[in-house]
Amino acid sequence: MWNDKRYHSLDYELKKIFGEKAIKLSIDGNFTCPNRDGKIGYRGCIFCSERGSGDFTIRGKTISEQIEKQKSLMSNKWRSNTYIAYFQNYTSTYDTVDNLRKKFNEALSCENIKGIAIATRPDCISDEVAKFLEVLNKKTFLWIELGLQSIHDKTAEFIRRGFSLEQFNKAVDILKGKNIKTVVHLIMGLPGESKENMLSSIKYVSNLDIWGVKIHMLHILKNTDLAEYYEKSPFKILSREEYVNLICDGLELLKKEIVIHRLTGDGKKSDLIEPKWTLHKLKVLSDIDKTLKIRGSFQGKSLPL
Repeated sequence: MWNDKRYHSLDYELKKIFGEKAIKLSIDGNFTCPNRDGKIGYRGCIFCSERGSGDFTIRGKTISEQIEKQKSLMSNKWRSNTYIAYFQNYTSTYDTVDNLRKKFNEALSCENIKGIAIATRPDCISDEVAKFLEVLNKKTFLWIELGLQSIHDKTAEFIRRGFSLEQFNKAVDILKGKNIKTVVHLIMGLPGESKENMLSSIKYVSNLDIWGVKIHMLHILKNTDLAEYYEKSPFKILSREEYVNLICDGLELLKKEIVIHRLTGDGKKSDLIEPKWTLHKLKVLSDIDKTLKIRGSFQGKSLPL
């Protein structure tokens, strides 16, 4: 349906847009987060690592230096002249517009950078930031990633997310009003969530006017508050088989036009406590492909025609 996939993958979409594989380069923009600097809290989300969920970025280098280093690393895996600078760590719109402009323009000045992806929080899309992003969107291929994780208030409180579903919806509407592509992050396997809870989060975002979705399993990483909680109060971790079936169920609920940016993630091996099976990313993706094929299923199958 989408070349060799039964879901609308980011790889498929970017090849359609750019005519070749587009490679994402993870960049540390030296941002912080309102959930860490005291504006909302000091300890961040319960699962967040000290690197602000950007454990594969390069510390202590300029943006240009990071881009060239990442290009060199990626050239061992793929050959392409199309790169997306992905500002991944912490909250990458949590700064003055002047600083944002300098950082993103530095990335765009690098050779073969054809677009920018920005990971941020819904409560960090102010009117001023939104106006700046609108200008940036006209200058380059841009998408904004919003970390929702779950639609359920009880879960949001437990993970110390620090913003409401209403704030998330407002950010989605603001970005849509500026014609900016929006990607929503969801985490499966959060403590206390049933299969029905997780699927209802997927169904909810499918009904939004968004460009893409990114889904992965909860990672319990060393030196996080979640690791401390898990040690004291162990909770059920989804098995690989359970996760694969859950993802296939979720894909059936997602509109076909929604671009799937991720279906699994791989935490840093030295930091990952559980689930260990997430280290085998290619195996997980292969199992998803096989399960969809066995089911005769595909993205959007459960939705009305």
